[in-house]
Amino acid sequence: MWFLVYALSSVIIIILHYVGVLARNNLQWLVYVLVVTIIPAIIWL
Repeated sequence: MWFLVYALSSVIIIILHYVGVLARNNLQWLVYVLVVTIIPAIIWL
């Protein structure tokens, strides 16, 4: 279940990033948080 929540939130963050909503609302740090949390999963797999 946590994987589903993480996957859905990451897709929403990526869509908002490309649309430009994150930059307008000064929430660009969410993309960096997403990257930092996904790197250990990529290394582990």
